[in-house]
Amino acid sequence: MLTNAIIYGFVNSVILMLVALGFNITFGISGIANFAYGALYIMGALACWVFFNSIGLPYFFAVILAVALTAIAGALMYRFVLLRIRGLVLSEVIATFGIGLALLEFFKYIGFIGFQYSLPVFIDASINIGRVVIDLQRILIVIIGTSMAAFLWFFTHYTRTGLRFRGIAQDERTALSLGINTDRVAMLSVSFGGAYAAIAAIFILPLGTINVEQGYSVLINALAVCIVGGLGSTGGLVLASFLIGYGQTFTVTYLESHWVMLVPLIAILVILVIRPSGLFGEQKQLEERI
Repeated sequence: MLTNAIIYGFVNSVILMLVALGFNITFGISGIANFAYGALYIMGALACWVFFNSIGLPYFFAVILAVALTAIAGALMYRFVLLRIRGLVLSEVIATFGIGLALLEFFKYIGFIGFQYSLPVFIDASINIGRVVIDLQRILIVIIGTSMAAFLWFFTHYTRTGLRFRGIAQDERTALSLGINTDRVAMLSVSFGGAYAAIAAIFILPLGTINVEQGYSVLINALAVCIVGGLGSTGGLVLASFLIGYGQTFTVTYLESHWVMLVPLIAILVILVIRPSGLFGEQKQLEERI
């Protein structure tokens, strides 16, 4: 049982990391906490389902179009809503949460209700790791999750656009004085976040079904990972993913499954009491603000 928990805990941790990467990159660059993130996650999965099942496109093209559509949705959300209220933190939270809620309710309204919608697995096989049987779809998720994290690091360190991302993240006013269009970069960061959400959904949801209500749990998990690790910190995100991921797995293994949703909420509460800026966060501590 312990070996099983260790292996599946590792997979669950990478899943959490993959889910939270898009939320983290958006906040880390633009400073916007995108509370529509869960809705974008569901949008990516449903778009892929429609392109593949209703329109009949090859699955590869359905995936590409779904990711592109979700990225465009993120860019449009910034261009027509967030651009006008950027810097007003409470307004950003209310606006993005409202957009996410409206999207999820719209998906229900047009008929995406229940558990009959699912995406095909990329690899339908399983292997044995010791005495533990694990399907190759989960192995693929681990590969994709680590690859996406590595790509993000490479992109932000060795590409022109990525260096602009880092510039605006470190000091937006200085970046603006150097001729960097900070609004365009911020729009790209929200678009990147949407694309990452869609990629996560397309690889993770074949393990189950597409349920619109999952958008809320995805948002909670992404928030928990980013808050515990420190908003905007990639290293903190990875560490928090493993802490919460193993916490959820051991909860399912040794307690009961209905306690799982309490794990990220308890993690948020504990970290806000002990270290409000997160494990690797750079925001000022409470005692520094008083």
